Amino acid sequence: MALPIWLPLQAQQQTEPKLDPVKTSITIVENISAEAPAAVSVMEREEIQNVPGVNLDDRLRQVPGFSLFRRSSGMVAHPTTQGVSLRGIGSSGASRTLVLWDGLPLNDPFGGWVYWTRVSPDEVERVEISRGASTSVFGDRALGGAISLFSRPPARHRLTGRYEGGNNNSHDLSAGYSHLWRRFAASAGGRAYSTDGYFIIPEHLRGAVDREAGVRFVAADARLDYFSGRHRLFFKTDILAEERRNGTALQNNSTGLGTASARYHLDAGSNALSLVGFHTREEFRSTFSQILAERNSERITFLQTVPSEAVGAAALWRRDNRRWNSLIGFDLFRVEGFSTDTFPAEKRVGGGSQLQHGAFAQFDATAGPARLFFGARHHFTGQDRSFFSPSAGAVVGKGRVRARGSVYRSFRAPTLNELFRDFRVGNAETRANSALAPETVFGAEAGLDFVGETSHARLTFYRNSLEDLIANVTLSATGGQIVRQRQNAASALNRGVELEVQHRRGNWSGEAGYLFVDSRFSTGFRVPQIPKHQGSAQVTWQHGGTLATAGIRSYSFQFEDERNLAAFVLPGYASVQFVLRQRLAKGLSALVAIENMLDREYVTALSPTPLTGTPRLWRAGLRWESVPR
Repeated sequence: MALPIWLPLQAQQQTEPKLDPVKTSITIVENISAEAPAAVSVMEREEIQNVPGVNLDDRLRQVPGFSLFRRSSGMVAHPTTQGVSLRGIGSSGASRTLVLWDGLPLNDPFGGWVYWTRVSPDEVERVEISRGASTSVFGDRALGGAISLFSRPPARHRLTGRYEGGNNNSHDLSAGYSHLWRRFAASAGGRAYSTDGYFIIPEHLRGAVDREAGVRFVAADARLDYFSGRHRLFFKTDILAEERRNGTALQNNSTGLGTASARYHLDAGSNALSLVGFHTREEFRSTFSQILAERNSERITFLQTVPSEAVGAAALWRRDNRRWNSLIGFDLFRVEGFSTDTFPAEKRVGGGSQLQHGAFAQFDATAGPARLFFGARHHFTGQDRSFFSPSAGAVVGKGRVRARGSVYRSFRAPTLNELFRDFRVGNAETRANSALAPETVFGAEAGLDFVGETSHARLTFYRNSLEDLIANVTLSATGGQIVRQRQNAASALNRGVELEVQHRRGNWSGEAGYLFVDSRFSTGFRVPQIPKHQGSAQVTWQHGGTLATAGIRSYSFQFEDERNLAAFVLPGYASVQFVLRQRLAKGLSALVAIENMLDREYVTALSPTPLTGTPRLWRAGLRWESVPR
């Protein structure tokens, strides 16, 4: 479920192209949205394609505050570390951000992480990113905000095909088709990708056990729409088969999953009703090892198998009025999963089921130049606990300036993964904890938006008080072996400033963003995996059928552990990207993209051996799309 404030850069037939005005509606499902006093960023399809990155997570790093755990790219990271953090709310691999794809949860049901390989970036129409829990519409996993992905709408006889090849023996092939009839629409697409990957251990530290970390996967989805007058029915299914090599001879993982979903929508003028349901089945397998003899030998510590399944449903009713709007809803989510760890001499099984359900209401009303917002959610977290999540805010606009503010209370329940599943990264072992309590946040934010014809600027100040934050707490660190456990750490304070700027002039457009975040436990130590400063900038030149984009992303240092030891500092770094796209013929274009153009080596984790991030990667290819007559 997600939120749009539209800021697309669209070419206009004028001397100075204009930016679209800022909007403040939050998209929950495709046909229902709610007004909110939120700071929301939107990336339209063309903008997504202008940012380099094999998968969508690398492209979303252009938005300040978006990050995965441990800085790693989703192309080589272990799936369980691909939890999403916004505004630095996050100290472990679990997502504190709800990610939705066409209104349905993309977060893994067992662990909350996200398989970015499920979504082809070229088939995404737009992405909406809302930072902060300023609305009560979203429940669990929206502690730090929500991200919503929307697929391209079907078109008459649209056929697409794409192939890209790159260094490290990378191959990316995708195809899609859609068609519209009078009452029906159908679309389907598929993608296959493979790469030898790259070493994640610095060359001077590599031993005989080290291998390139890489991935190969096949993903596909299909959708059928039926529409008749005020009624619309939607069916969708997607599947993923993925294999990953985790950087040594014995460490690998694989995932197979499938989701089936349906949605019914009734549009009755000023009233709208949506009913949503889905079912997901998944099996995750992983091997873990201990590295020995200066990385010249390793031994299997355990093999892990995690089957899980989830069902969910939601009902939403929207009422629009000239001076006020209301949204009322109910949602339910049940997941069941078990982690079976097989050791050389024993077997350990941990897992169970979790049932969550909640009811919410969101209202907004106009009073002169101001719009007022009120919301509330009552949620049963699945651990014999319930949580009340209120929110309130206001927006006041005058001329080109808009002021906004909100206060809110939200939560995140621990996942089955955190409660029951152990794991290892190198020689660092992290243990589960079945006694974990939900995390909670009390937050407030205030901001100003400047909206001009060719320039936009947005400034936001925020403060989040966190209780029972789940972190990986160090129990011991001796002889190169580290033992940690997930625990509800001390309370933490997260506060900072966001700045976003966009401008267009002639054939040129530019955007820049900056995030400052100071996130500390009550003990004074900084929350691990969160840099104080991060920013990005991008410049685009477009003329005729030629487009060139250059960008930079920068991050200050961060700590690997909650004790802030000097030996566990991850230094800051900057990375430069470039994209060149040329139209060759009607419907046919060529592309060249380079990530980390300067080949900067940077550290993503310490296990305690340093693990490094993406080296220079390039890819080139062709994209073809049929143009209906």
